[in-house]
Amino acid sequence: MFREKIKVLDCTIRDGGLMNNHDFDPRFVREVYKALSEAGIDYMEIGYKNSKRLFNPKEFGKWKFCEDQDIKKVIEGIDSRTKISVMVDVDRVDIDDILPKQNSPVDMIRVAAYVKDVDKAIFLANHFADKGYETAVNIMAISRALDNELSECLQQLEKECKAGIINIVDSFGSLYQETTEFLIKKAKSILKTKEVGMHAHNNQQLAFANTIEAIIHEANYVDTTIFGLGRAAGNCPTELMLGFLKNPKYDIRPILDVISKEFIPLQKKIEWGYFIPYAITGILDEHPRAAIALRESDKKENYREFYESLVGEVGE
Repeated sequence: MFREKIKVLDCTIRDGGLMNNHDFDPRFVREVYKALSEAGIDYMEIGYKNSKRLFNPKEFGKWKFCEDQDIKKVIEGIDSRTKISVMVDVDRVDIDDILPKQNSPVDMIRVAAYVKDVDKAIFLANHFADKGYETAVNIMAISRALDNELSECLQQLEKECKAGIINIVDSFGSLYQETTEFLIKKAKSILKTKEVGMHAHNNQQLAFANTIEAIIHEANYVDTTIFGLGRAAGNCPTELMLGFLKNPKYDIRPILDVISKEFIPLQKKIEWGYFIPYAITGILDEHPRAAIALRESDKKENYREFYESLVGEVGE
């Protein structure tokens, strides 16, 4: 009923932080970590390691930068086997600020990059691997990648990159089952020495379905978020994935508890999940930034006007 190799990486705080400038209270982050630990989740991605030269710390919360001392405060005193992950974006990290693994509470560093930046991603992943970290590369906006360029990207990652995991990222929530199958099979056919993972967004209510499809075709790493909290429409819900996996090492009950206690009240402060503008950007394979801006405006329910602003009015 279950495949033991499958690992769950919960990126609630990292992806959800895109909706509140990464300004989660440390108490909330600690409650999430406790719940994930008790549930047996393999990794918690706690935020980004972004450069303070490029981003003003006064404009963002702690989890935009993930200082080691802030992470230590969140996890101290909790007996846990849940590993800590952070993400870095190509061209947005000061690599010298990241200490060797032996001096840091972080276990894994994931590098986010577009296909065109694969050389930079490989450099970063190899640098962090040499510092002792587990490493992964997230290929962003996979729906926009040309087939031949994606093939070359995967071949480079296989030959030159020390990262142990390569994640397919449906950044715009635009993928359907058939394309998910195609992409995972392509990745598996080229990445002979690495694990393949899936990071899905829920613009068309398909994040869970597409993650299952990825698992069917031998993706062993899956990204999830509690209650689907993530950028715009959010992500594959952690609680649904635990229900699907049937692995006795996972316990859904702590996740249900933290949803009741922390995430239901959070919904009154942050908006995420299924809303028509996010569905529209998913259908059109567009970045959700325009939909996010619409939801923050006084025209947030003008769905047709928003749709036509993206595709043009009838008769044009």
